[in-house]
Amino acid sequence: MPTPSLSGLVASRRRLGLIALGGLGAACLLLAVIAVGQGAVAIAPGRVAAILAGWLTGNGAALEGRDVLVVLNIRLPRVLLGLLVGAGLAVSGALMQGLFRNPLADPGLVGVSAGAGLAAAATIVLGDRFLAGTLMKLPFAVLPFGAFCGGLVSTLVLYVIATREGRTSVATMLLAGVALGALSGALTGLLSFVSDDRQLRDLTFWSLGSLGGASWTKLSAVAPIILPLLLLMPFLARGLNGLMLGEAEAYHLGIPVQRIKAMAILLVALAVGASVAAAGLIGFVGIVVPHLVRLWVGPDHRLLLPLSALGGAMLLVAADIVARLIVAPAELPIGIVTAALGAPFFLWLLLRRTSLLDV
Repeated sequence: MPTPSLSGLVASRRRLGLIALGGLGAACLLLAVIAVGQGAVAIAPGRVAAILAGWLTGNGAALEGRDVLVVLNIRLPRVLLGLLVGAGLAVSGALMQGLFRNPLADPGLVGVSAGAGLAAAATIVLGDRFLAGTLMKLPFAVLPFGAFCGGLVSTLVLYVIATREGRTSVATMLLAGVALGALSGALTGLLSFVSDDRQLRDLTFWSLGSLGGASWTKLSAVAPIILPLLLLMPFLARGLNGLMLGEAEAYHLGIPVQRIKAMAILLVALAVGASVAAAGLIGFVGIVVPHLVRLWVGPDHRLLLPLSALGGAMLLVAADIVARLIVAPAELPIGIVTAALGAPFFLWLLLRRTSLLDV
């Protein structure tokens, strides 16, 4: 039986990736339409599609009835925010795994999300204290900036600690991530202790994660921060593919290693910071989705990054549907749903790849 050539295998893998992109894109659109119709007031997918089509085309006849207010003002911004946050977290996980050259890297597991959450919590509590006695209100746009700074500092500290002589130790990375997460949790607890009732409710939101506070204002503040990450994916793919061989080998291939690393760290901090500011701490999206995509289409980042974006968007929207329906009419925090799905998967991955911790 003839053995398939390497070029044939590459072409076959590329065709599979293109089919997967088209299929996941269509599935993501369908899931978004279904998600807009789910909730305390159920709306049929056909009616949702008609409302959205009327909204996009300006057809006033389709924009009549009570369903329109629910779809356009409440659920549509929520679903769009879920798509953005899910895509941002999944791509951030794929970037960190490419940067550290290990599938166990994830913004939530290594303390980056906790650092972003600490900065966002500090922005809420200290910002309110600073503006106390004035008529000014803390702008929401300040929260993504604060969370970005926290995520950036956490990522840089983690990279410095885990990297020695150009080689990143996965064991050191995970242990440093646990320490950073514990320290961020302690400082967040201190902020909770000194906060008032309203601030305490906001801080509880960060720790559990939710899309319940979605609005067009919040979406307009977060989208310009997460979208650049998604748009710059093609420019990072070749560099990350080269880094899979090692930093020295990538440098000799003509890849600007330091520039790729700096851009990846910056974009991860931006996306995680904005996601935490908008939806709180949502874990495991960044490790589950990229690993499943890697098992499906291989490690080529030209396919891995866009497919991770689509998969992460679908996972978070699906988790939000579960969060809204499982204890209806109440709403379960979405972070609980993703943790319930992701923690067993991470344990399976850890048991399957125990040798990766010995580097």
